[in-house]
This record gives sequence, C-alpha cells and structure tokens, in this order.
Amino acid sequence: MPLNKKSLSDDGFTGFRTLMALEGNRIPQRQGLFALLRPEGFEPRFLAVSTAGVFKKKNPSLPRAALAAEWVADADVLFIGKASPGSKGNRGLRRQLSEFIDFGEGRPPGHWDGRLIWQLADADSLLVAWKELPADELNAAHAAYHEQFRQIHGRLPFANLVQARA
Repeated sequence: MPLNKKSLSDDGFTGFRTLMALEGNRIPQRQGLFALLRPEGFEPRFLAVSTAGVFKKKNPSLPRAALAAEWVADADVLFIGKASPGSKGNRGLRRQLSEFIDFGEGRPPGHWDGRLIWQLADADSLLVAWKELPADELNAAHAAYHEQFRQIHGRLPFANLVQARA
C-alpha cells in the first residue's frame, strides 16, 4: 500500500496541516512519529541556498543536482521523523516540530535530520501529520515506515538521508 495522506490517516496519523498554518498548541506534547507530505499539485523547485540554519558550522545546502537525485517523483511522503520523549521526558512532537520549523527559518537548533525540506521553494505549503506512540514502540515504528517506503520506492523519502533502525 502506498504511503500517502489516506494510508497515514487510516494508520492513525492526524493533523495534516500546512507548515505555514501549524499551531503549536494543537500539536501533542507526547512522543511519536511525524511525516511531511507534499500537497496536491506540488512540484519541486529547489532553492540554490537552504533557508535552514547553519548547524555545528555545517551548511545545510546541497547542489541542485544532489537534491534532484534525492527526489522521489511519485511519492507523497517527503520525510518521516520521530520525536522521542528525551532523557528528561520533556521532549515530544510539539517541541520536535517547533525546533524543525525554527531550523527551517534559519535558527540553529540541532535538527539536522530532514534538512533537505528547507531547500524546497514553498516548503511552508507542505503538510505535516503526526501519530502519538509509546516510547518503547518509536524506533521500531520509525524503521518500519522507512522500510515500507523503501519497499515501494526502492529508496528512502526525499529528506530522509539515513535509514531508521529498530
């Protein structure tokens, strides 16, 4: 079964709001998975320079040819991430997504994963959805979604550069 808005919704993902319209207080505080999807009619236009912040003195920008090589033309899902509870139990989806968006706006929080999203023109029109999960199920679920995507498309989603492990 393809990974798209319908299949993710059927599997318990909620939200499906654009990054532009995302309201932090509506995002659950608990841990879980989140996915970024392209809206209907979205075609990739790659920016020469990422809007993301520099992290540990590393520039997040890639050449357009490298971005094009990562693009999965027939996929709706562009990134699948996870939000763990953190060592002190004070992390989760709300904080992870807030840091992800802050990074895309040029701030330097440590959210290097998914950085290719911020080299897409109109990234704020992408949809974000989330699914709360118990902490002990997170890694396995994250790895399973990556593997499901890989089974369908032969590779990871556009902005997932590293295979999740259970």
